[in-house]
Amino acid sequence: MKLHLLNRTSKENSSFTITHNKYPHFLKIWHYHPELELVVLLKSTGTRFIGDGIAKFEEDEVVLIGKNLPHMWLNDDVYFDETSRLQAEAIAVHFDIDFLGKKLFETPEMKTIYNLFDRARRGIHFLEVDSQLLKRIRRMIGLSGFKRTLELLNILHLLGKHDKFKFLSGPAFVDSFNKASNKDLDKIYAYVFKNFKNPIHSKDVAKIIFMNPSSFSRFFKRIHRKTFTRYLNEIRIGYACKLLIEDEDNVTAICYESGFSNISNFNRQFKSITKMTPTMYIHRHKLQ
Repeated sequence: MKLHLLNRTSKENSSFTITHNKYPHFLKIWHYHPELELVVLLKSTGTRFIGDGIAKFEEDEVVLIGKNLPHMWLNDDVYFDETSRLQAEAIAVHFDIDFLGKKLFETPEMKTIYNLFDRARRGIHFLEVDSQLLKRIRRMIGLSGFKRTLELLNILHLLGKHDKFKFLSGPAFVDSFNKASNKDLDKIYAYVFKNFKNPIHSKDVAKIIFMNPSSFSRFFKRIHRKTFTRYLNEIRIGYACKLLIEDEDNVTAICYESGFSNISNFNRQFKSITKMTPTMYIHRHKLQ
């Protein structure tokens, strides 16, 4: 899965873009761009990959993705069926972090938005968003010029004050990805996301960046402050959590689908990473 840099700059006489996208399925590309991205998922379901986080996405979700944070929205398999009449629909707003000038967002009046941009570096999923806010984002499509810009500022201010949210990527991933000197990390992340369901050994990953295994292990631990094995298990367990939500009665099959070779190791790693067993995770999700 190659990482792509996409051009999201405005082609209009505007400092940002807003698009209402309707496709049979979302773009199946692991990508990033220098603009922040505010997304409202209107229709469709699937799995979102944001940084090193994997989770299920559903309708009416509001997500803010930070500058240069790799991501992909992967629809469920049914959306790729040739006979499917399903649609993937979303509103996406792309804007530069300084789209109205750097000094503006450093003023006291813009502190809420400035802090929101900083948190967005890890990706943010806003929980329990009021329906009125969703309507405001939808209505912004029909606005233009000054009114559209003011409305975007109002929406960002409200999201900045919204206290129910969760981060979508780990701080270690963001810190390492933003280090320009570590371009080999792009290759590592792409390889892991493409192959995590299959057996992976650190020596295999070391080869793609032309390192010996011991040097690679030291390099990876210095950057992520965790071993490569731990990182790989976190990716696999994140994917397993998504599958458990969809098919809670098939834990054994999910174990193998997530890249684990036996159920005992799967249970052990699941508890180590999530602090609960798969059964506890399913029960907690039912209560939400």
